[in-house]
Formats: sequence, C-alpha cells, structure tokens
Amino acid sequence: MSEVPAPTATPERAAQLPAQSPPVDPAETAAASDKAAASTGRLSWWRGDGGEGAKRNLGLIGVLAALIVVGAITKPDLYGDPSWVWNNILAILQLASVVGVVTVGMTFVIIGGGIDLSVGAIVALAGVWCTTVATQSYGAGGMIFAAIVVGICVGLVNGVLISYGRLVPFIATLAMLVAARGLAASISNKQTQVSSSTFINDIAARKVLGIPVLVYILGAVVLAGWILLNRTTFGRRTIAVGGNPEAARLAGINVRRHTMLLYGLSGLCCGVAAIMLTSQATSAQAAMANLYELDAIAAAIIGGTLLSGGRGTVVGSLLGVIIFATITNLFAINGLSIEAQNMVKGGIIVAAVLVQQLQFKSFTRLLARNRLTTTT
Repeated sequence: MSEVPAPTATPERAAQLPAQSPPVDPAETAAASDKAAASTGRLSWWRGDGGEGAKRNLGLIGVLAALIVVGAITKPDLYGDPSWVWNNILAILQLASVVGVVTVGMTFVIIGGGIDLSVGAIVALAGVWCTTVATQSYGAGGMIFAAIVVGICVGLVNGVLISYGRLVPFIATLAMLVAARGLAASISNKQTQVSSSTFINDIAARKVLGIPVLVYILGAVVLAGWILLNRTTFGRRTIAVGGNPEAARLAGINVRRHTMLLYGLSGLCCGVAAIMLTSQATSAQAAMANLYELDAIAAAIIGGTLLSGGRGTVVGSLLGVIIFATITNLFAINGLSIEAQNMVKGGIIVAAVLVQQLQFKSFTRLLARNRLTTTT
C-alpha cells in the first residue's frame, strides 16, 4: 500500500490560509478587560436595571423636597424655626414607623407575585391577643412573644391557603381580613383592652439620643428587609418567583413553600407593628390598624414595587411611606380635611400605577425590538 504524500504548502494554498495573529500580552488583556468591566459597571448602574431603582429613589426624594417646599411656602413661620422643623421631622418618622414596618412585609409579598389584604386585621388580632389579661400576666416578654407568634401563624395560614389550597391571594387574604377582625372582636368582647405593661407603653414615649425608639425599630426592620432582599438567596428566590413562577419551579425553587414563607414574613412584620401600635395607644382593640393594608400597598407602589411581581425595593417602599406621612403632616398643619387628604392619596396611587404601565409597555416594546433585530 503506497503512502499518501503529505500536503505541501503551495503559494496558492498559503494565500488562502488565515494569517497568524501576533502573540498577546496577558497583562494588556487583563487591563483591557478590567477597563471594559468598569465602564460596563458604570453604565449598568445608571442605565441598566440597577440604575432604574436609583433613578426612582432620587425621584421620590425630589417629591419629598417638593412637599417640604410647599410646607415652607404655606407655613413660613413654622418652617423658619429650626427646632420646630427637627421635631416635625421626628413626628413624621414616628407617624410612618408602624405602617413602614407593615409595608416591608407587604413589599416582599408583592415582589413574590402576591397581595395581602389582611395585614391591618392581623395587626389588630395580634394587638388584642397580646393585651388580654392572661397574656399580660406573663409580662412584657410574654406580650411581645404572643404578638409575634400570632402574626406569624396567621400569615402562614394565608400562605398555606394560597400555596397549597390554590386560592387566589386576593380572595384568601380578604377572607382572613374578615375572620381576623371577627376573632379580635370576639376575644376583646368588642371592648378596648388597656395595656398595663410599663415597658410596652414606654416604647412609643422613649427616646435614644433624641430620636424615638419607634424610629429605631423602623430602621432596624428596613435594614433587615434590605439585606434579606438584596444579599440573600431568599431575596433572589422571591424575585424569581414573582417574575416567573414556572421558570422558578424549573430552576429547582420550591415555589409553594417560598410563597408560604413570604406570607409568614408579612405576618411577622404585622406582629412587630402590633406591639408598636399598642405602645402608641397604650391599648388595643379590634378596630385598630384600620385600612393599613391600603396604606402599605400604596406605599409599595409609590416606591416602585411592580404589582405583577418580580420587581421592587425596600428603600423605595420606605420613601413611599414617608411621602404619605409627610402629606398627612402637611394637611394637618394647614388645617385641611382628611377627605381632601384621601383624595390626594388616591390621585397619587393612580398616577403611580399609570407610570408603571407606561414603563412596562416601553420595556416590552424594547424586548420586541431586540427580538426582531436578533432574528433578522
């Protein structure tokens, strides 16, 4: 058998072969990649998904600044006093503290693709339960423990009904709203239950370094919520479940269990809020925390949380709560009616939802344009 001669590099074949690239210096390659990554990072921070949240929060801060300007124009004598301005800021933060804690839990639920209409009723039930004579006999620790456990248990019941009972979140939490209010009224016999715990009652009155303790509690809950959402696997799973539950399930996430835990987290926040509200009123009743669910949902929407799920920030929700508290304070110092205040709040909510819809439509158009460019 004759051997096949090896191919020779003829001038014609050599002309067809691609030219060899010169050797690349690894140091230059690393420097170029670092420079590109840095420029891409800066671009994505401001123009990408991360920058969108930053822009929205800056816009909310601008709204707060505009409200302060309105207050300074309408009440220049008050805003001209620095001590009054500082005390008014503390009053606004204290006013926002209870609803702010509830809003943190609501933000997680909405990001996860759900809704919770029972948060106000859970706060009332936890407050009434922790102020019964039997519970108060265990002292402040027993009251705090009871409020938190009741909040978590009721929240988990919501989660089980929605995740494993396959009930629509709107229906399940609406039924819990009615049931929890009814149970609170039955336990309290439709009476106001006075808190006899000095420690609990002093939480709202106590200050540390001139700042109310309620503000510190709000800050601690917001910080914990921010870390949980942005720095843990739980937060990433929450965004994934809210964005696309089926894709999250295929990725190995137990969607049912995670949804149940989200409602349990909301109940935990309601239990903390019940202690705070009981401290402010030094009592609890079945009608307390009325319409807190609407305030929490509105604040989350104003803060940029998408109603369809998959997107939201704890900081934005906090700014939404502070904006509503500032509006309430502004109407109070100008002697305006609560009815006018509610109309303004309703208009803000409608405007925020319309902005979300416009942003979502523009985003879908961008995706469609990118698909068309890719296929062609």
